[in-house]
Amino acid sequence: MMKLKTVLFAPLVCLMLSNIVVAQTPQPQKLWKDGAPGAGGGEVGDLPNLTIYQAEGEGPWPAIVVLPGGGYGGLAIDHEGHAIAKWLQDLGVTGAICQYRHRGKGNQGAGYKHPFPLMDAQRAIRTLRAQAAELNIDPNRIGILGFSAGGHLASTAATHFDDGNPDASDPIDRVSCRPDFAVLCYAVIGLNKPYTHRGSQRNLLGEDAPEELVESLSNESQVTEKTPPTFLFHTSGDTGVPPQNSVHFYLACHKHKVPVEMHIFEKGRHGLGLAAGRPGAEHWPMLCHEWMISRGILEADASQTAAESKSK
Repeated sequence: MMKLKTVLFAPLVCLMLSNIVVAQTPQPQKLWKDGAPGAGGGEVGDLPNLTIYQAEGEGPWPAIVVLPGGGYGGLAIDHEGHAIAKWLQDLGVTGAICQYRHRGKGNQGAGYKHPFPLMDAQRAIRTLRAQAAELNIDPNRIGILGFSAGGHLASTAATHFDDGNPDASDPIDRVSCRPDFAVLCYAVIGLNKPYTHRGSQRNLLGEDAPEELVESLSNESQVTEKTPPTFLFHTSGDTGVPPQNSVHFYLACHKHKVPVEMHIFEKGRHGLGLAAGRPGAEHWPMLCHEWMISRGILEADASQTAAESKSK
């Protein structure tokens, strides 16, 4: 009898836990309600979306668009998406995962190259800014955070932006897509360089992209005094995307007097995410948190306030 009870009880517990997980995961919203510009179909990969983990409490809170990596051929949506948005939420930051279009196959994408990933990232920033009041976020504290190829996309958004079109019929298109700050994590940044991640470049631009297009998206060369304050994290042990990508972006920011902070840890493979349990690199989330406080993006007690609100 005891064995029977155990057998019946285990699936029940699993079902309950499953329901809890589902309830805690926000539902994605389409970035364009009536289909994205240039969409080649109606599959998941054709319809970029935003999954918003809203910070709790009085606010208004800062917000960050999160761009998972994947070489522009997929999305590491769990450890570079949901895990990051939950971490930000615990800090008192609204984390919004952008599932942007890319070159992946099947329901993970439909062969989208530049400019579609950038269009989606810019639309995500505009969406948060346009909906700031209803999302309880500060429209002047909206950043972008990306990993690997998502870091390239984040660095592109941080160096290619506009103030919006005041004559647009869509109110979202009327607001700026400039991020107020950027966090670049083991990011692909330089193109056609000895340290370039060729797979990301190939997926984004194809094999024979014009030289001027490649240079325009080698983002260390696109930094200006208008580039937002930037935090960079990398590891010396990253052989997939070498740390020279971050170093050259850092030097470009320094040259143009853009506030910038960089941390390069000795050990750690590519694709660490939050790097929990990885000596050295595991400290980057704490350092990024402290950087956001020092920049005035977050108040020192914001994470405590967020935690208290979440526990109620």
